[in-house]
Amino acid sequence: MSKIFFVLPAYNEEANIAETIGRWYPVVEKVGADSRLVIANDGSKDKTMEIMESLKDKYPQFIPLSKPNSGHGPTVIYLYKYAIEQGADFIFQTDSDGQTNPDEFPAFLEASCDYDCVMGCRPVRGDGKDRKMVENVLRSYVWLFFQVWVPDANAPFRLMKASVVKKYINLMPSDFNLPNAVLAACFSKFRERVKYIDITFKPRQGGVNSINPKKILKIGWKAISDFWKVSREVCRNTKD
Repeated sequence: MSKIFFVLPAYNEEANIAETIGRWYPVVEKVGADSRLVIANDGSKDKTMEIMESLKDKYPQFIPLSKPNSGHGPTVIYLYKYAIEQGADFIFQTDSDGQTNPDEFPAFLEASCDYDCVMGCRPVRGDGKDRKMVENVLRSYVWLFFQVWVPDANAPFRLMKASVVKKYINLMPSDFNLPNAVLAACFSKFRERVKYIDITFKPRQGGVNSINPKKILKIGWKAISDFWKVSREVCRNTKD
């Protein structure tokens, strides 16, 4: 059985984190004894880390990590690198806010027998039309800078071979805000074996989303510059 690291960033998720761990841990156990549930606390100001620490004895395959606040994207990069360093065969990424459904993971695991990257696609978003609009803009960025069209650039429900993630993760700086979008672009551009599977995506189950409209706009403007820089790096590596 493959060694899968389930990696989740968490910021101010005290309202969700215990339930999130409780829902995902049986999936990790079922995959195998070498698999791990790894949640990185991104400098939360609430009791997220305290709750995580209190549960690690109950869930022996759960690894709580803590790091200074850097944002969702940089924390995802941190987790991907951690999983690679720990010798994971596959990396599964989702979020800690309860918007995704663990019952949909088995279809991804089955598909991973034939594909290197199995990616979630959200035909309906329970978090509102504004978020759907942002996703469409992001997909347009991917097309503009990487010349590939992806069904969903940033869905936090993806099972990827660690060796494939390793090929592209260092193309981005450690503080990059949208690593999942760049990985989706690279997987398609360089013809990795990719499959997209529709997933459900519920409204946030508790707490307050740290990404507000003002922050989305700021990230969006920065993304134009960041995507241009990374796309140039991709081109250089392709020539090499």
